[in-house]
Amino acid sequence: MSGRFAGQVVFITGASSGIGAALAREFARAGADVALAARRVERLERLAAELVAAGRRALVVRCDVTVDGDLERAAARTRETLGRIDVVVANAGFGVTGPLEALTLDDYRSQFETNVFGVLRTVYATLEDLKKTRGRLVILGSVNGHIGVPGASAYAMSKFAVRGLAESLGHELAPYGVAVTLVSPGFVASEIRQVDNRGVWHPEPRAPLPKALVMPAAAAARQIVRAVARRRRETVVTGHGKVAVFLQRHAPWLVAWGIRRFGIRGRGEPRPAPAAK
Repeated sequence: MSGRFAGQVVFITGASSGIGAALAREFARAGADVALAARRVERLERLAAELVAAGRRALVVRCDVTVDGDLERAAARTRETLGRIDVVVANAGFGVTGPLEALTLDDYRSQFETNVFGVLRTVYATLEDLKKTRGRLVILGSVNGHIGVPGASAYAMSKFAVRGLAESLGHELAPYGVAVTLVSPGFVASEIRQVDNRGVWHPEPRAPLPKALVMPAAAAARQIVRAVARRRRETVVTGHGKVAVFLQRHAPWLVAWGIRRFGIRGRGEPRPAPAAK
């Protein structure tokens, strides 16, 4: 993989933590210069310093994918500073959790504003760049974009939506030489379980997953970058994710039985830590 992206520029949203930060490191390791876009600038600056120390160029751009105009400004700064955009990773997202009756229309709107319209803003802001470079568009979906479980309807809806977007864009952009890769992760180490339904980060996740089930972000990033280099249509990340998607495609009745039989539910929403007494 070393040098596979030499001379190329990768633009990543949600680059301040988790899969986004790991992808920045992995693309840089493969020879790319990287534009890091997210809201938490101090984290981006630490990551950028690490990449520069390793010999790559790294641009920090404060960007909120829910704000009209932010992506256009971020893309313009990337062109001005790094010269071009070859790979776009629409990674920014979070998860609204809870049963339908506990959620409001505003909860669903908020989920779509980030996870769906944030992806669209990213695509619109960089599409002409990708056409010029015959580049690669990477959309972060989820195994929940294939399988809906109780308590995760808002998140699953958003990820089903971007799966449809990736499939359609894959056909639309093929004549321009642009490859679209949908990434569907299972349980990968990230901060998503520490973010509540309002997008607020909490120090501790609610009911953290057993470590044996969680793939390190660096390992996931290696798989993703390899799939992007090969212009794969989709990559499902984690072994359990691959099994779940395979079964949903070929034996959906078995997946439905398992969800109900074992009471599988979406993750709980994190709560503020109790005040010290």
